[in-house]
Amino acid sequence: MIATSGSGFVPKKAFFTKGVGVHRERLNSFEMALRDAGIAHLNLVRVSSILPPRCKIVPKEEGISELKPGQIVFCVMSDNATNEPGRLVSSAVGLARPRDPDQWGYISEHHSFGETEQQAGDYSEDLAATMLATVLGLEFDPDADYDERKEIYMMSGKIVESFSVVQSAKGHPDKLWTTVVAAVVFVI
Repeated sequence: MIATSGSGFVPKKAFFTKGVGVHRERLNSFEMALRDAGIAHLNLVRVSSILPPRCKIVPKEEGISELKPGQIVFCVMSDNATNEPGRLVSSAVGLARPRDPDQWGYISEHHSFGETEQQAGDYSEDLAATMLATVLGLEFDPDADYDERKEIYMMSGKIVESFSVVQSAKGHPDKLWTTVVAAVVFVI
């Protein structure tokens, strides 16, 4: 089912996924990460960071079951790769959803080196929540740490939730390419 608004498609569902892949070729390691995430069979088109109003977050298995091999699918994706042994790579997508279901939310993507999953996840969640907070007109100190700002965001009653999905991995000891992906995949 395709929902249209104006001249474009508006997704009704979205799911989060993540994966890691290792191979001697960088492109193949990316493919392996997409396979691990369960989305390698799709033609992925990267889009920017808006969660449409009333877009339902569904479990990965439910979302994938509605997609066909080769289908053109829109996603917000973060990916990162290294072939340096032991180097920590992370990819994260963060989400901030407003309380008002008729308002759009934000998705952010973040990829980094040397950050733990917790650090990368918090950062991506912070990016999404801060974008949403500015659109909603919330007053906050942008220099305050994220925990303090998150409390303000949630106490405002205008942001209902924020969270992230992260994949991290250390570079393979034999200098093979290690790729990590994290994505929000839209179902139209």
